[in-house]
Amino acid sequence: MYFLGTFDYAMDERGRLPLPPRYRDEFRAGIVLSQGSPDRCLHVYTWPEFQRQADQYMAESALRRKGRVLRRGLFADAYSTELDGQNRVLIPAPLREYAGLSGKVLVVGTGERLEVWAPAEYEAERARVAEELPATLESIEARDR
Repeated sequence: MYFLGTFDYAMDERGRLPLPPRYRDEFRAGIVLSQGSPDRCLHVYTWPEFQRQADQYMAESALRRKGRVLRRGLFADAYSTELDGQNRVLIPAPLREYAGLSGKVLVVGTGERLEVWAPAEYEAERARVAEELPATLESIEARDR
């Protein structure tokens, strides 16, 4: 399954956020939340997708600095959680602070995961994407020849 679309939601004062109805069943077996580093957003993974991501990070040896940095970057700020009875996920305070989340937020499908953004941060990111996308598409086209 690919996660698609952009959704406006209101996060309550306790940090609870509903997930888009069409994707809730995908998250019933558990959710992993993490920083979207280097972007100022959060990543929302299903357990299987988080495991695939983690496998890529773990491919680097922990004996090397790169492997330790990757592990700390992914695992130290990741949280295992689940949907509550009202189909909301509780965003831990450190993650809310990292992404500058309060009140209105955007939940964005990015293929293998969802991202949660503060609206102003996302608008700035959309502008960067619009600027970079033509060159990025051309580089993919050149690679595929």
